[in-house]
Amino acid sequence: MSDRDGIILAAQKALQAGDFAGGLALVEPFLEGEAADEQALYIAAVAARYLKRFTDAESYLQHLRAVSPEYGRAWQEAGHLAQARNRPEDAVLAFTQAVRFNPALEASWRELARLQAAAGRDAEARAARAQAQRIGALPRELLAVTNHLHEGRLLRAEEICRHYLRAHPRDTEGMRLLAQIGMRLGVLDDAEFLLESAIAFAPDDIQLRLDYIDALHRRQKFEASREEAEALLARDPENPVFQSHLAIESMQTGDYDRAFELFDKVLEKLPRDPATLTSRGHALKTMGQQADAVESYRAAFAARPDQGDAYYALANLKTYSFTDAEMTAMREQAARPDLAFMDRVHIAFALGKAHEDRGEYAESFARYREGNDLKRTQTRYDADAMSAELARQREVCTADLFRKHEGEGHPARDPIFILGLPRAGSTLLEQILASHSQIDGTLELPNILSLAHRLRGRRASASRYPEILHDLSAEQLAGFGEQFIEDTRIHRQGAPFFIDKMPNNFRHIGLIHLILPNATIIDARRDPLDCCFSGFKQLFAEGQEFTYGLEEIGRYYADYVTLMEHWDAVLPGRVLRVRHEDVLDDLEGQTRRMLDHIGLPFEEECLAFHKTRRAVRTASSEQVRQPITRAGQGAWKPYEEWLEPLEQALAR
Repeated sequence: MSDRDGIILAAQKALQAGDFAGGLALVEPFLEGEAADEQALYIAAVAARYLKRFTDAESYLQHLRAVSPEYGRAWQEAGHLAQARNRPEDAVLAFTQAVRFNPALEASWRELARLQAAAGRDAEARAARAQAQRIGALPRELLAVTNHLHEGRLLRAEEICRHYLRAHPRDTEGMRLLAQIGMRLGVLDDAEFLLESAIAFAPDDIQLRLDYIDALHRRQKFEASREEAEALLARDPENPVFQSHLAIESMQTGDYDRAFELFDKVLEKLPRDPATLTSRGHALKTMGQQADAVESYRAAFAARPDQGDAYYALANLKTYSFTDAEMTAMREQAARPDLAFMDRVHIAFALGKAHEDRGEYAESFARYREGNDLKRTQTRYDADAMSAELARQREVCTADLFRKHEGEGHPARDPIFILGLPRAGSTLLEQILASHSQIDGTLELPNILSLAHRLRGRRASASRYPEILHDLSAEQLAGFGEQFIEDTRIHRQGAPFFIDKMPNNFRHIGLIHLILPNATIIDARRDPLDCCFSGFKQLFAEGQEFTYGLEEIGRYYADYVTLMEHWDAVLPGRVLRVRHEDVLDDLEGQTRRMLDHIGLPFEEECLAFHKTRRAVRTASSEQVRQPITRAGQGAWKPYEEWLEPLEQALAR
């Protein structure tokens, strides 16, 4: 146990013994500066409240919320403080925030029930009482798991949950919580299996089914997630929650008419629901209806001023300019101590873009850096581990390996893999090629990444991939290729060729070649500083964790170039490199070059790519609906004075 842990434990024991002054004195060294300790601030706030030093207690809580705005216990303590100061309405607001961030706080539910009843709000009181009773009925182990889960201690939550399930293997709430932990850790296949098993034991548990839809969605099993959402809606056709879920899953399977119909039904009942207005805006954007998307996003933050997702969605159009009033509103929200974490992240990135559009580069960079710093606290990205992983690809995937398996794999020519780094111009290449009558555009498909994950095995400390590639039989390689073709068929519209635009597939070109030796592979390459800084400015929906630091993204780019040089050496001529700058200089020439590589005749429609009507689901969706432009070239130059960590990382 560290000295800090020992002091925190001693302070907790002092509070339990009623020695509030002693507990406060113990944690005082941990209360100052940017590195103020979360637990120390919480203990100090509790101790100050019991000592009736209410102003100090409020100060500690404000500091704690600045350090950790979604720490539920901090809001619960704010509720207790408001009660001590005889401010019941403030207490209701604080306890409501507490259970929003941690629904396992029984004391907050109990106090909410009492306060709502005293105010004559009987329905709210009954709902809060029911939640308190549900939490109170949980086994103490699962209550601890829930608290650890919502306070970010995932590994401890997993440890307790697995121990509990060994003794209670059919406990569906335990299975659901372990699946939640798995989803947060990115172990999606295990989460899906757990939820599927739990539903078999408790088929009428709605929360299990909602979580199962979420797991299927995250795995991009959109047909299956839509079927589950359809089944839920059939149980209660007027339920707006079920309607909303089915609308989102319908979008993912390309049925936008159904999605808009369901969004409209939700908005008939809840006309100012910010989440539905935002989701509807995303659907409109994907379909190229930009003016309507803008209207929907603006309605979302008009209904809820802290709807950060809607602000960022406008910024992410890349073509929208915020008004003075909207910028003032965003700054006001960013200044709120109670702003939820992801709302703060979204607004930081949106303000970065807004200031950039106005040429206010110092403030713009400060906002981009703020958003990236926040996101980096959530990630487990390790640049050294990534460098080692890519080095293993070079060590294992040798020319001898590919000679040994020559002529094996599945013979399909259908897939066209466009890979590289995000923000390297891959969406433009996809739009150009998907404008050809023989090529379908699809999504950033997860199938290759999922296969690589399966080949690693269950023990992360002893991964079998990529070494296992030496041991796979011709039958296994052909089977994996065939499975890829079958599993991706749902995303196709019937053309002979289709595009998989997952950028991270560059890590697995060896695997792709072994299972699909006749597939097309295109490396979308862009100027390093343009590409890396564009990634730094982009808030990705998920993944791409290397983008949240300038040094990290620079190292990743350098490692990517090194690995691509390896693939060129061991698989000469296999990868077609297309540089973004060359496309800007000679659109027709580069288009013909790509089509020749695929083995297709040139079509003029490819040059009019911006007129092609199709769903585009990436950050560049609006840019590729316009004629080709050089607007993104050199966008890093006004920020050069702050980019030294990136330039140093790229220098190697």
